[in-house]
Amino acid sequence: MKFMFYGHAAFSLSDGTTTILFDPFFTDNTWNIAKAQDIHCQYIFISHAHFDHYGDAEAIAKANDALIISTAEVAGKAAQAGCRTHGMHLGGKADFPFGSIRLTPAFHGAGVPGGHAAGCIVSFGGKAIYFAGDTALYSDMKLHSRFAPIDCAILPIGDNFTMGIEDAAIAASWIQPKIAIPIHYGTWPLIDKDPQKFKQLAEDKFDVPVTVVVPGSSLEF
Repeated sequence: MKFMFYGHAAFSLSDGTTTILFDPFFTDNTWNIAKAQDIHCQYIFISHAHFDHYGDAEAIAKANDALIISTAEVAGKAAQAGCRTHGMHLGGKADFPFGSIRLTPAFHGAGVPGGHAAGCIVSFGGKAIYFAGDTALYSDMKLHSRFAPIDCAILPIGDNFTMGIEDAAIAASWIQPKIAIPIHYGTWPLIDKDPQKFKQLAEDKFDVPVTVVVPGSSLEF
C-alpha cells in the first residue's frame, strides 16, 4: 500500500492498480506539490465540502471518470456538477471493487447545508486505514478498531480548526494503529504545527509509532 501526501489533507492510497484520492485540494494549496490535471485515480473520497477539502474534486473526477464517494449532501453537490457519485452517511458501509468504506463521525462543519463532516475506515489491499477527516477528539474513536485492527491512522494535528497535537496523540492512543501519520498542518500560520512534536508525544507517552511523511513524498506500508 502506497500513501502519497500532497500537503494539507490531500493524499492518495494505491495498491499499484487502484488509486483512491482523498480531499483533493490542489489549486491554491500553498504546499504546491502537484497540479490537479496531473492526478490519476479511480475513486475520490471527500470528507466534507470546505474549499480546502472539496478542492479540485469535480475537475479530477471528470478527467478520470472517477467515482466520488462522500456523504449524501456532498455527493449531491458533485452530482449536480456532472460527476459520478456514491452518497453515504455516518455509520454506513459500502462495498466497492477495491474493498469497502465505512463512514465515521467527524466533529466539524460540513461545508454544505444540512450535511455532516465525516471520516472513514477504508478496507483496501488487505489493510484497514482510518482517515479521521477534520475533527475534534471524541471518545468513540476507541471503537474504530472493533471490526479489525487499524493498520494506519491518518490524523489532523493543526489545531484551531481540528485536533491539535495533544488531542491527536490521545486519539492515536485510543485507536492503537500500527502506524499513525499526521496531516492538516503547516498550510497557513493558524495551523503551523510541528509534526515532529506529535511524533515524540505519541511515541514517548503512548507507544504509538508515527511516521511523518513530508508533503510531496510517499510511504509504503
